[in-house]
Amino acid sequence: QVQLQESGPDLVKPSQTLSLTCTVSGGSITANYYYWNWIRQPPGKGLEWIGYINYSGSTHYNPSLKSRISISRDTSNNQFSLHLNSVIPVDTAVNDCAREAIGGTGKYGEWGQGNQVTVSS
Repeated sequence: QVQLQESGPDLVKPSQTLSLTCTVSGGSITANYYYWNWIRQPPGKGLEWIGYINYSGSTHYNPSLKSRISISRDTSNNQFSLHLNSVIPVDTAVNDCAREAIGGTGKYGEWGQGNQVTVSS
């Protein structure tokens, strides 16, 4: 059974970079043909897809965030990471990682537990 677990800070100051890591167990992040996503939910709002890195290492980002984000992976530790730079208070959200069997469908089979991140000075 594949499990995902996020790790990272719960408080980040404006203009800093938020870095979150999702550690995957029970399956490889290089396994065909899975997509590994980051999704967030600001308080009182719906889910917002941030981006993904897929089994081959290709990435795709939400156009509204593209200038500020990057997603990378560490195959030796079976992890993938989100880096969001120049954070502002509206980036406050619960961030989550999720596995998707077919990229772009929004049908996530497994989720992490969620990581609340607050952007505040």
